[in-house]
Amino acid sequence: MNWDSTKFKWDRAQKERDLKQGKKYHYTPSSLRISQYRPYYQQWVYFNRDLNNCVYQLPKLFPSDLSSNLLICISGLAGNKDFSVLITQYIPCFDTLEKTQCFPLYWYDDSTADIADLFSAQQSDADRYVRRDGVTDWILSTARKQYGSRVTKEDIFYYVYGILHAPDYRTTFAADLKKSLPRLPLVESPDDFWAFSHAGRDLAELHLGYERVEPYAGCRIRLAPSMRGDDTVDYRVEKMRFGKADGKTVDKSVIHYNAGITIESIPLEAYDYVVNGKSAIEWVMERYAVKTDPASQITNDPNDWCREHDDPKYIYNLLLRLITVSLETMKIVRALPKLKLEE
Repeated sequence: MNWDSTKFKWDRAQKERDLKQGKKYHYTPSSLRISQYRPYYQQWVYFNRDLNNCVYQLPKLFPSDLSSNLLICISGLAGNKDFSVLITQYIPCFDTLEKTQCFPLYWYDDSTADIADLFSAQQSDADRYVRRDGVTDWILSTARKQYGSRVTKEDIFYYVYGILHAPDYRTTFAADLKKSLPRLPLVESPDDFWAFSHAGRDLAELHLGYERVEPYAGCRIRLAPSMRGDDTVDYRVEKMRFGKADGKTVDKSVIHYNAGITIESIPLEAYDYVVNGKSAIEWVMERYAVKTDPASQITNDPNDWCREHDDPKYIYNLLLRLITVSLETMKIVRALPKLKLEE
């Protein structure tokens, strides 16, 4: 038997079950989806039970390539990193955050589960799944009694995202978050509820739409002499690195984007926005690098995406955009009200 990892990634399910049973895999184009592989880094995935180990409940959250959803992802239990939260509209990886757990805005029922008669019309994927609310009627009723009848399930969903960012919440429940899933409190006053909900909505808009925000304009861009001139600037990236003060100490106000582009005067407070143990800026620096996987020998070159989409400045602008996202995130988080819980 040829276990060559450059041709196929073998795991326990393939070796111990499918191979022994002589199971055949069939390619389905609709299984090609975008996944949230790491914070602020998407990647194509072949999302299919045959070839994915442990899909858990994800098929109920994204049952087809036409299904839309929003998921609040949090760190799982017994992790080594501090608690993190990040919203996504894509299929998350178990390691998007540490041992990722998800709370969806929606989940989907397969309407073909009930046996149809022979005269029923065949349903398309768009009609096959019935969308259910991830926010329960009970919590909606409870919130409306306390905060007013105009509260919607989306308002509650964004309230959750807002309060999970609150420093008071993370400090107060730090020990609990290490050993159990979050228990979400209801704040005392309607004003505080709406403050957390509106903040959560603003944070979600930033974190979902980070590729569309304005690149941070406060940095100084230094070009090598060979690149001075619009036609000669090369935005390809190999591996971004921080600058060094006095040649030794890491200087995070400076990033060497490539051999010809250096970004200076990066506000250090941008690094205060940390997701899963790293700042959002450092996630971009880590993931957008040319790297060859030792097992498969596949080279991941982020510059390919830039070429395919005719956007040579995508990674460069993305780095500047994440500076904006980080600063705006911390501005929203620091403006959250003090956490006053109901007795």
